[in-house]
Order: sequence, then C-alpha cells, then structure tokens
Amino acid sequence: MDAEIFVPFTFFAFVAAIILVPVLAKERTKRSAHDLISQAMARGQALEPSLVSQLSQNMLDEGNRARKSLGNGVILLALAFGFVAAGYVADGYSFDHDGDVVHGMMIPAIIMGAVGAAFLILAIVDYTTKRKAT
Repeated sequence: MDAEIFVPFTFFAFVAAIILVPVLAKERTKRSAHDLISQAMARGQALEPSLVSQLSQNMLDEGNRARKSLGNGVILLALAFGFVAAGYVADGYSFDHDGDVVHGMMIPAIIMGAVGAAFLILAIVDYTTKRKAT
C-alpha cells in the first residue's frame, strides 16, 4: 500500500479518536447515572435534591449547543484554510512546483471545511429553533 493513501487515513483516524473517545465516555457516564437514578426511583428510594439539581444543570449546559457548534465550525473552517495556505506555502518551497503538495493538502482541507460548514449549519438551525421555542 502506498504511503500517500495510508497517511490521510491514519490522520483522520487519529482525529476521530481524539474527538470521539471523550464524547463517548461522557455519554456513557451520563447514561449510567440516569440508569442508576431510574433504578432508585423504581425501588421507591428518595433522591437527593443536589443530585437532581446537578443533572438539571447538565441539561441546561446542553441547551447552549448552538454556541458550541458555532465555535467548532469556525475552528474547523480556520483549520481548513490553514491546510490550503500550508499547501501553497509548501509548494512554493518545493523543487518541482508541480502542485502535488497543494493537491495533497486539499484533501484534509475539504473534509475539515465540510465538517466546519456542517457545524455552522447546525448552529444556525439550533439558534433558530431555540428562538422559536422561547
């Protein structure tokens, strides 16, 4: 297998692992906490008010999702622009100037730019939905 094909897959697998592992761990913790509370309620045990307020605070934090999505979108679009700029700068320093460096940097730039645009769209949808609900 050529290294040209292997490197982008390795890069995106690494990025996906960095993003997905903390998210999945957080969701797993929330799910186990909710399961524990539902079991306690089914047994008729009283719940502490501090526990209920802590869980409701987490729900309020999730309500600020539009702002987080907007920030993620801006960061990913900036990274995409950085990849494109780095490709042009690196191609300027290469000996043959055949554009292979620029083309190679466009692949991660397009993917990051598409994900960044998706985050921006999600932020817009979340913001408009939130405004209609209130």
